[in-house]
Amino acid sequence: MPAYTEQPDGTFKTVCSLDCPDQCGLLVHKENGKIVKIAGDPDHPVTKGNICNKVRHMAERIYDEKRLTHPLKRIGPKGSRQFARISWEEALDTISSRWKALIAKHGPESILPYSFYGNMGNINAEGMDRRFFYRMGSSQLERTICTAAGGAGFKYTVGGSIGADPEDTVHTKLFILWGINAVSTNMHQITLAQQARKQGAKIVVIDVHKNQTGRLADWFIPILPGTDTALALGLMHILFAEHRVDEEFLQQHTIGHEELREHVKQYDPATVAGITGVPVDDLYKLAYMYHETTPALIRIGNGLQHHDNGGMNTRAITCLSVLTGQWLVQGGGAIRSNSAYLAHNAQALQRPDLLEKRNTRSFNMNQLGRALNDTEPPVHSLYIYSSNPAVVAPRAGQVRQGLEREDLFTVVHDLFLTETASYADIILPATSAFENLDFYTSYWHHYMQIGEPVIEAYGESKSNTEVFRLLATVMGYEEQALHDSDEQLIRQALDHPANEGLNTIDYDALVEHKFIKAYRPTIYPERLATPSGKVELYSETLLHMGLPPLPTYIPLREQDEDGYIFIPGPTHNFLNSTFSNNAKHTGMEKIPKLFIHTEDAEREGIADGDWVNISNENGSCELLATVGEMVLPGVVVSQGLWADSSDHKPKHLVNALTSDRLSDMGGGATFFSSRVRLKRKPSEETTEQWEQTASL
Repeated sequence: MPAYTEQPDGTFKTVCSLDCPDQCGLLVHKENGKIVKIAGDPDHPVTKGNICNKVRHMAERIYDEKRLTHPLKRIGPKGSRQFARISWEEALDTISSRWKALIAKHGPESILPYSFYGNMGNINAEGMDRRFFYRMGSSQLERTICTAAGGAGFKYTVGGSIGADPEDTVHTKLFILWGINAVSTNMHQITLAQQARKQGAKIVVIDVHKNQTGRLADWFIPILPGTDTALALGLMHILFAEHRVDEEFLQQHTIGHEELREHVKQYDPATVAGITGVPVDDLYKLAYMYHETTPALIRIGNGLQHHDNGGMNTRAITCLSVLTGQWLVQGGGAIRSNSAYLAHNAQALQRPDLLEKRNTRSFNMNQLGRALNDTEPPVHSLYIYSSNPAVVAPRAGQVRQGLEREDLFTVVHDLFLTETASYADIILPATSAFENLDFYTSYWHHYMQIGEPVIEAYGESKSNTEVFRLLATVMGYEEQALHDSDEQLIRQALDHPANEGLNTIDYDALVEHKFIKAYRPTIYPERLATPSGKVELYSETLLHMGLPPLPTYIPLREQDEDGYIFIPGPTHNFLNSTFSNNAKHTGMEKIPKLFIHTEDAEREGIADGDWVNISNENGSCELLATVGEMVLPGVVVSQGLWADSSDHKPKHLVNALTSDRLSDMGGGATFFSSRVRLKRKPSEETTEQWEQTASL
């Protein structure tokens, strides 16, 4: 059969490339070589034909008139968006000549790559790029902005990213969705929960904001930000005190349960209620419900890990999830990430052996502003791809200050002239995932999938892998690893005997079947990848790191400071900054809001529908007040990372306010641990004016 790109008409199976746990199977409809419709694939065993509006309208992003079609060079001041068209030959020559000069004068560590998972395809996100920058010997990037803290907390407890099979959750009788707005960020888990609810299951949501997920719950429990560990410990206190734990499971599958039993005595219900804002009666009600219902599943979200104590929050909830033996029950236990089941051969794909200098310096991506403004010796060049740090990075104002440096040679590879690209010296047009070959591994369900090119590359755009092969050529790097084809990269990554789950998965099988489930022999692994091989309720590893070996509540660093705890959460129609510059998606989302409790609004003289300036020592932004009971007093919540306004000013840049402190574990982001002040803006700032501005 000819390649999809050679067939101008028809319907073609592929996969969603967005950084979302659901990783939906898709059907792409083409007419005259152009995508005319994107729908869900009803044959996919988990996503079953249902997709979100973000993806349903993806074609409008792919064919957006603002999409880049050719390389550009800067001809005006940084940030002015003044560029001129150039050829790929000139772009590559400019990049290679500048890099060679920097390497000769300052060494390869003067160059820093910056990327994340704007495209979840493995070879484009973490394949040829890693090989190229390892070979160069550039400074390295610690990619910790999203799940690092939670991943660490989970790993120190159960050994890695494993959990319940989502397909089994149709049997679940109690869902505790903790710190996850699943309606917007894991919609098929909601679908499965709704199916189970028809059979009598209950849905409990614990969160700082009564968002769409909270509103559909049978019981919504509001909690003060950063107190999740205390809540988990309070529930454990009740379960141990009233002998509502599975003693046989604790004896056979855990270490440290006796130490934990003694440790949680200090977290009595009255103390925990004072910390968390959850009433004592509700603590008992939830503990009893969790003990009495089986299967019971805790879906651990990303939100609660974006605190100073984010790793411990996840660890404490994970410890709670094992006390009643639910991990042995189909549809029970916990899900945070299931990426271990689909783990590929990262060593073969990324080739870290190409990095000769073992002590090459590295930078945490959450502290890009520091890296650009305060580092000695300085970073002299940035290569940015699959990310938009001028919007997504903490302390975004400091990041933009660094990007303004005239002595910083910046290259951006993207589909659009993003806020970050406006500071670039060279911009390279990127392909969309529908124009690439890649393989995809969900971090929720257990299916590996392949995406084959459905349409021809847009304009002169090129994929990440293609650009790095071209850069390797112009830099004079002759190693075969830097010139392998996309198919070769995939075959190398899937050759991974260490993961028995991939025994039935290879490149040819993926091309034939499009999606294949990883083999999973048992509900509960006989031996976990912890040092003890068991669930470590007490962790010697954490003790040696100088952290509490038992789950312990540690307040946020700004807990007692003035102002409101600020939570810049996700929104329904964007994915981070993706779609925030596309008219269809901003039209669906409408307006950037700030949710404020009625008591706080009255104190600040703010009415529903007022424009509000929120600020702290890091920066400020403007959002529209939504006043009510959706958050607890002392807490304000926004939703979404919004593009700069039509005059290219960052009026709604919520990450201008976020801290670049690192979390307790994993070097993760602390987006949700900042405090802000509120001030009502003059009344002439109306919603009507916003809508006029947004339509430009």
